[in-house]
Amino acid sequence: MPTLGIDLGGTNARAAVVDEQGRILASAKVALTERSPMAVVEVIAQAAASAMAASGGAQVRGCGVGAAGQIHRDSGVIAVAPNLGWRNVPLGALLAERLGHSVRVVNDLAAAAWGELHAGAGRGATDVYVVFVGSGVGSCVIANNQLVRGAGGVAGELGHTKVIPNGRRCGCGELGCLEAYAGGHNLIAQAREVLLAGRSPGLAELTEGDPSRITPLTVERAAEAGDPAARELHERAGQMLGMAVANMVTVLNPARLIIGGGVLLNCPGIRRYVVEGVQALSSNTSREGLLIAEAELGDDSGLIGAALLGL
Repeated sequence: MPTLGIDLGGTNARAAVVDEQGRILASAKVALTERSPMAVVEVIAQAAASAMAASGGAQVRGCGVGAAGQIHRDSGVIAVAPNLGWRNVPLGALLAERLGHSVRVVNDLAAAAWGELHAGAGRGATDVYVVFVGSGVGSCVIANNQLVRGAGGVAGELGHTKVIPNGRRCGCGELGCLEAYAGGHNLIAQAREVLLAGRSPGLAELTEGDPSRITPLTVERAAEAGDPAARELHERAGQMLGMAVANMVTVLNPARLIIGGGVLLNCPGIRRYVVEGVQALSSNTSREGLLIAEAELGDDSGLIGAALLGL
């Protein structure tokens, strides 16, 4: 019997009916017009109903949810979800009551990693480290075919390791996190600051002076064209990511490192910093036999992984 997978982002909720082999039978997406917990629950319920109808009325035996944020291990309570502005929201209980199914809530990167392990770039491996850099920086550890979740359920939060004491404020509310410098959203914010301060003629030319047109790829192109301010931001983000991921390879000794997310897949320069950082900075023994692979499932990894975890 298939399972329902939910991918909850900051702007949309996606739902899919997924079979035991990780194949999507049907899916649906509904935009979030409000971000209050009950409004989001209703949007998820709407997406789930649409996906099940599109599957021909398939019966599901449970539900898994991947959500961006820090999630308590067993309760399904979202401790912090910056994109939604949530703190301590019992999403698992709210959804179980609304959907009438058991619900398991995990971090979106845990869901994506589980999907890649079983149906994507992680097939055949048992010890995997997954890093996605998109609007934020997320990671997940799989050891001996098991998610490493930690005592409270928030293990593997690479984006919230500290890289500069008392540095930039992160969306999690803390200071100096890796995500505050290398996540796509914060990289754009830093680039807007230097553009508005008149310090980046390269960005000004590429965007025609419009801060809303800045993307991580814009920063990369300005950096490669020789703009000093853009190069500083680009190098700092790339070097921080490369060192952070290399250190995790040294600590974890995975067989496979899977990288993905919009920034790493669309910005080859930043991706190169990560790959070269791992090759240069992780310990020799930890990277023996290490395979670095790009995520294969794209936007579907979280849906598939959430559904399989919902089993």
